[in-house]
Amino acid sequence: MKMQSFFFLSLYLLAFTKSAVAQDASIGKQQFQDCIACHSTKAGENLLGPSLFAIYGRPAGTVEGYRYSNAVKKSGVTWDAASLNRYIDDPQGFIPGGRMPYSGMADEESRKNLIAYLKTLQ
Repeated sequence: MKMQSFFFLSLYLLAFTKSAVAQDASIGKQQFQDCIACHSTKAGENLLGPSLFAIYGRPAGTVEGYRYSNAVKKSGVTWDAASLNRYIDDPQGFIPGGRMPYSGMADEESRKNLIAYLKTLQ
C-alpha cells in the first residue's frame, strides 16, 4: 500500500513540476525586447534582420524582400520549436555562415518562452 501511495505522489509531483515550467508566451514577449533592435513582428517589415511575423513553420531564408546569406537560404531548415531552440541558443553554430550577430541565449527556459511568443506571431 505504501508503494502505491509513493507512486501516485511521484506522478502528482511530476505533473505539477512539468506544468510549473511550461512555456510562457507573455514572458517570451518581454524577452523579445532584446530582439526588437533588429527584428520586427509585423508582416513585411524587415529591419537589420528579417520580420519574424509567421516565422513558426516557415522555411528559413524565405521572407520576401530580405537579403539572406547563402548559408541560411541553403540550410534546408524549417522553423519549428526544435530548430528555433538550436538557432537561438547558438546561431552561428546551428547555421555556420549566417550573418546574425548574436551570441545566443544560453538559458533553455528563456528560449522556450521566447519560442512560445514567436508561435503567437501569426
